[in-house]
Amino acid sequence: MYSGRDMTHLSMLPKNEWKESELAFFHHSFQQIVPYLNAEGRSLHNEIVQEIEARGGFYRNNDYTSDIRLSYD
Repeated sequence: MYSGRDMTHLSMLPKNEWKESELAFFHHSFQQIVPYLNAEGRSLHNEIVQEIEARGGFYRNNDYTSDIRLSYD
């Protein structure tokens, strides 16, 4: 579960100051609702994608375990 800064706080910061986890969370969230986004939402999602690309993308393994994340409490 995401427990970082909310969009209200992040909207006041440039994307290059966002943490990778924040970019990943909001990118995934926007991906789920793309058909319903207005122009402002599409613009924000595009800015997030551009920042991810500017950082070189996200590292992913190319094996079958790439989407598995272990969580230790």
